[in-house]
Amino acid sequence: MQKVIRIYFILFIGLVSLTALAQDTIRKTSVDSLYREDQFYIGVTYNVPLNMPSGVNTRGLSGGIQFGFVRDIPINKQRNLAIAIGAGIAIDQFGQNLFIGETPNDETIFRVLDQNVDFTRNRFNMAIIEAPLEFRWRTSTPSSYKFWRVYAGFRVGYAYWYKATFKQPDNNVNQTKIPEFDPLRLSATLSFGYSSFNLFASYSINPFFKNAVTVDGEAVDFMTLKLGLMFYIL
Repeated sequence: MQKVIRIYFILFIGLVSLTALAQDTIRKTSVDSLYREDQFYIGVTYNVPLNMPSGVNTRGLSGGIQFGFVRDIPINKQRNLAIAIGAGIAIDQFGQNLFIGETPNDETIFRVLDQNVDFTRNRFNMAIIEAPLEFRWRTSTPSSYKFWRVYAGFRVGYAYWYKATFKQPDNNVNQTKIPEFDPLRLSATLSFGYSSFNLFASYSINPFFKNAVTVDGEAVDFMTLKLGLMFYIL
């Protein structure tokens, strides 16, 4: 998963460079008064865990990538206000010291690992199909492709794959069946910026797990705040 994130990050940088050049040269030759900001998007984020049990700390790589397409629908004559709907994929990874395993009776174990537990990896990964819905404001014109934008929205997603991985000397645990995991993913999003580069934030509305508690009886209301960069390709 870490290699996949690195590959997409390299692609992200390449697309930024190529598309910025294209927007400065080719697009200046055409003017469309009924233009739309139909866009492919690709972004990278740092994932901040929220509402974790006491003693849980970030450890290792916690990040994500996302890409997809949105259809722009202007709602005023000036075309600087619009709504947009689309589809995309998000891949996220969380490195921390919350162990997720199971008992011999197939009951899920959530345990906070203290400093006395020696391990080399403890991660939770997931891949999500999601549908963005955005309300958009921008300063674009039919002849200008460099403009300020503020896109606020909501995403509904379904986690079609997930895995908890724990590694230590002579012991590997891969957990791909967690009954408490909620595959329905809901989040609020905000992106704003100028021209090619935009800041992006996403906040989980619902926790990753339902009715989950640690072995010490604390609720596992695991959520996340994603912070990063978003790049739009017209």
